[in-house]
Amino acid sequence: MRIILLGTAWPYRGGLAVYNERLAHQFQSEGHEVEICTFTLQYPGFLFPGKTQFSSEPAPADLNIVRRVNSCNPFNWISVGREICRKAPDLLIIKFWLPFMGPCFGTIAALARRNGRTCVVSILDNLIPHESRPGDRPFTWWFCRSVDGYVAMSQSVLGDVDRFKVNIGKPRVFSPHPLYDNFGEPVSREEGCRYLGLDPACRYFLFFGLIRDYKGLDWLLEAFAAFVRERTSGPQAADNWRLIVAGEFYSNGAKYLDQARALGISDRIVWKTEFVPDHEVRYYFAAADLIAQPYKSATQSGVTQIAYHFQKPMLVTRVGGLAEIVPDGRVGYVVEPEPRAIAAALQAFATRQPDFSAGLAAEKEKYSWSVFTQRLISLMNK
Repeated sequence: MRIILLGTAWPYRGGLAVYNERLAHQFQSEGHEVEICTFTLQYPGFLFPGKTQFSSEPAPADLNIVRRVNSCNPFNWISVGREICRKAPDLLIIKFWLPFMGPCFGTIAALARRNGRTCVVSILDNLIPHESRPGDRPFTWWFCRSVDGYVAMSQSVLGDVDRFKVNIGKPRVFSPHPLYDNFGEPVSREEGCRYLGLDPACRYFLFFGLIRDYKGLDWLLEAFAAFVRERTSGPQAADNWRLIVAGEFYSNGAKYLDQARALGISDRIVWKTEFVPDHEVRYYFAAADLIAQPYKSATQSGVTQIAYHFQKPMLVTRVGGLAEIVPDGRVGYVVEPEPRAIAAALQAFATRQPDFSAGLAAEKEKYSWSVFTQRLISLMNK
């Protein structure tokens, strides 16, 4: 088939770009012709919470990436939509994550499918955003009206599809987030600690990814403080346990630093609060003993799929779709979304040192990219 992926890709950075590029590679390996149509302008600078939107990594040498889309210019949307319509791909795939993109993507999709040939499928991160803003519902409705079918990566998002009447009766399928297996081969714990400048005699919990309020870092800090208090007051010292916080602040970082100081745990936290480039990801997961995802709300998380790739046990809260893909007691812990439950799981892991390797190896087999593309193409055929 001829396939166009519309969305984030190099020279932009982050999980969306990584996802789209990995999906393009999978389709190419299956013999399809793939183009990624990405942005000339993704976000206006004043709307972007991080330091830069752009990647420091080299361009993928084996992908056809064209920069065409200005997310803020309706005349551009019309031009791009007509261009895709003329190209007449069999499949236009749009990864949707934010209502802000609804007018842009919806207009392009509406024009692209006028050729009577192109099927529009959206891969849904979210339909209902974690952090609401004015215009969310009409922007999302505008996008949905031009989509033929949906792939939802969590059951909770699959359930959100019919919250928009324009979607009723449209084909949809649940297919979990595939593995992020493109961050290189695993390295040893010693090499990870050496690269990051960490003491290999210590043990590490890891909070990884862009730091937004809904991801519950404040809960984790509170839980980690309780963990430290309990272990230092008991027969086992917590001197060798540390918390790594790795990722760029996309919300007010000062409040987390102040919280750590107030809790008296600043000396036990390794702050790595810069955006983590792709080539460094494996070192953080090599150094970590447990990946903590104390989210207050969630649909799914790419961090989970990185942890599966590197076969690292996880702690997740029972929100959104996280518990669907992290079997409690098999690959880690699923806890109630509150600090005391998180602290109890940290304590259980540190005390018992359970071996989750067999469960992780078995579970990760479910999340191959080939299974994902098969489901997507089957949906298209409906």
